[in-house]
Amino acid sequence: MSENALQPPVEQDSLIEYPCAFPLKIMGKAEDSLADAVLEIVSRHDPAFVAATMEMRASSGGKYVSLTCTVTATSRPMLDALYMELTGHPLVKVVL
Repeated sequence: MSENALQPPVEQDSLIEYPCAFPLKIMGKAEDSLADAVLEIVSRHDPAFVAATMEMRASSGGKYVSLTCTVTATSRPMLDALYMELTGHPLVKVVL
């Protein structure tokens, strides 16, 4: 029996091929400082992110806003760190 036959199959850590364009939808309270805070966090993890590409849409009641940021994801740890920092911000309610 060959040595490779004894090895378990290698599981792929991610179905995403890096680097890639990765859209993030961030939802939070409709406060003036939300967009600035999100931009600061996203730019820290993706220095090439262009602020003008951030899309903003208010909820029907105006209490919440969704921001869509398409970042250049370079690795799973990069995305994980970005998600953790965004979800840890007090104005952010959900990150998808």
